[in-house]
Formats: sequence, structure tokens, C-alpha cells
Amino acid sequence: QVQLVESGGGSVQAGGSLRLSCVASGYSFGNHCRAWFRQAPGKEREGVATVGMDGSSKYADSVLGRFTISQDNAKNTLYLQMDSLKPEDTAMYYCAARGQYCRTDFFPPSWYHYFGQGTQVTVSS
Repeated sequence: QVQLVESGGGSVQAGGSLRLSCVASGYSFGNHCRAWFRQAPGKEREGVATVGMDGSSKYADSVLGRFTISQDNAKNTLYLQMDSLKPEDTAMYYCAARGQYCRTDFFPPSWYHYFGQGTQVTVSS
């Protein structure tokens, strides 16, 4: 049984930082498609950062230069470092993976095989 478990969310003031973690069990991230999504109340789930099979990454324009996606293969963990946080970053954050290789791009949430339960990030002004 595959499980993705996120952690690291919390409440911070604008300008602060958080690092989200996503640990996989029953599955190995490797170089498969993996990404971070977020969903704010009343909004659709949107891709924030993604990594493709060649290891290159892509970011949503709204987080470019502030967020960094990375991975520790030994720990089978995907990370999202979030710096210079803004109130508009407030959302539930999810990690996602698809058990296949893919180019570095954002795909619809329904395209991913696995999603975590999410971790809440709240940024106050």
C-alpha cells in the first residue's frame, strides 16, 4: 500500500520560511513524476513545483524564486523549501507522485497516482 505523508506545515508571519516534507512508504520516488500542489479555500488545486525524470524542476510563476523542490533518495522524501512567504501562500499543501517517468511539467491532479493527505500552511501579514 502506497502512502505519502506530508509534514512541516504551520503558521508563520509574512517573510518567514517553512520546509515541507513528504515521506513515501510502499513506493520509491526515484526519478518518477513528483510534485507539490496547494489548494486554498474556494480555489482549485494548483501545481506549485514539480520535478521531471531528468531532475529538472519547474515552478508556478507565483512562487518562482521563493520555493525550492528537492529530494533525498536515501530517505525517500520529497521537500518543499518555502522562503519569503506571503499571505497568498496560505493553503493546504499536498505532495503527489505518478509511478512513471515524465517530462518536467505540471499535469492535472487527476493524472497523478498518489496524493498525500496534505499539510496546512498559514501565513499572516
